[in-house]
Amino acid sequence: MLNNFVLPDTLPAASEMIVCSMALLIILVDLFVSRSQRWMVSLLTILTLLGAALMTLVTADGQTTLSFGNMFVDDLLADFLKFLTYFAVIMMLIYSRSYLAERGLDKAEFYVLVLFATLGMMVMISAANFVTVYLGLELLSLSMYALVAIDRDSVRSTEAGMKYFVLGSMASGLLLYGLSMLYGATGTLEIGGVAQAVNQSEAPANLLVFGLVFTVAGIAFKLGVVPFHMWIPDVYHGAPTAVTMFLGSAPKLAAFAITMRLLVYGLFGLAMEWQQMLLIMALLSIGLGNLAAIAQTNIKRMLAYSAISHMGFMLLGLTAGVVGGQVDPFTAVNAYSSALYYVVAYVLMTLGTFAMIMLLSRSGHEAELLEDFKGLNKRSPWFAGMMLIMMFSMAGIPFFIGFFAKFSVLLATIKAGYTWVAVVAVIFSLIGAFYYLRVVKLMYFDAPVDTGPLRSDIDMRILLSINGLAVAFLGMFPDTVMSLSTTALVRSL
Repeated sequence: MLNNFVLPDTLPAASEMIVCSMALLIILVDLFVSRSQRWMVSLLTILTLLGAALMTLVTADGQTTLSFGNMFVDDLLADFLKFLTYFAVIMMLIYSRSYLAERGLDKAEFYVLVLFATLGMMVMISAANFVTVYLGLELLSLSMYALVAIDRDSVRSTEAGMKYFVLGSMASGLLLYGLSMLYGATGTLEIGGVAQAVNQSEAPANLLVFGLVFTVAGIAFKLGVVPFHMWIPDVYHGAPTAVTMFLGSAPKLAAFAITMRLLVYGLFGLAMEWQQMLLIMALLSIGLGNLAAIAQTNIKRMLAYSAISHMGFMLLGLTAGVVGGQVDPFTAVNAYSSALYYVVAYVLMTLGTFAMIMLLSRSGHEAELLEDFKGLNKRSPWFAGMMLIMMFSMAGIPFFIGFFAKFSVLLATIKAGYTWVAVVAVIFSLIGAFYYLRVVKLMYFDAPVDTGPLRSDIDMRILLSINGLAVAFLGMFPDTVMSLSTTALVRSL
């Protein structure tokens, strides 16, 4: 048997190997650096992600390559999502450096867990097998459980970590049960093999549907949509703001990736079944998320419910790929690229919004109440303008990236014949605009609670400015991101 062993092509997974090796190296480096030299650990982490990005660029040839026994796929969609993941994590690290240092959380454990979580996302993005999907998912989940509870002196943080762990374990069990039923029905763990069995009607229909239900439930939890949303507000509120920023941004890209891999690539033959499930969850998420956010006085909880609503919009794009059982390639690509565009826009807006929260925070004070934004325009007109851009974009007000993200999803929904769904989504978006505009009102029309100047590192100020301007610029020129999303999907389907 050993004589027949063929060494797999490791080049498609070279960036994953870099991240894993450097995570282990950083653990060793931390043993030899003093607290005053801890900036080296942060710098090494950022350099690791830049190195992984460079390796992904070098190995990206636009072709679909399978490796490790068809368990790992390297295609244009994977390369695109990995690039976005790298830079989302790098932005999070730059934004949160001062925040972590002031609270004594800038330890090697934080950076190692971030790298392992990033590695889990990369594996999920390139998963071509049920085993790889679950391996990446658990690597991400276990790292995030630890990150949420990393502030061991905070009761709120440890409580949030425990809630996330218990509910996340249950969701992982649901997903694993669903995948095992799909394996039992099709006799294969490969996503491509499952697609072939479903398309050729070789699998028992009842067992497939049961497996599909549990699989969708597991995916829905990772996306944080109704009715699997109960962990989102408590975890967003309880985790340190830097961890909340991380949790609310890059993992959404990985969750979108496994949704595409499992449902669109693997179970496309059952699209009419899973589209109906996603449609119900999308409408409930948009409705509950926007209504519940209105009652919040804590901006992190408000953004948590906002995240539920935004993921509902993303699901709308996935429900518009197949119309009446008929597959039109143009309609399908347009729908799925609108969903991908929405995720990219949401990640960019989330990073900027939580960066503003950390900019207002200081040692011993978390700026997580709405009243902390009172009079921000008097303290810093420029950064009040950046927050205004984020809030307008999340509300879907023209002409920011959030508006065109919503517009593209709603257009795909209408083309699929779900006009009433688009109308309901617009109504709830108008209701939800209230809590975004409330933040703008506090910044520009209320007297400031704190009149002191904003203190932060120059790199954070520059990056936050670039982030805000990107949200505005990409809103005026939306074709840039949309064309990239469409190309990545077309070359990978």
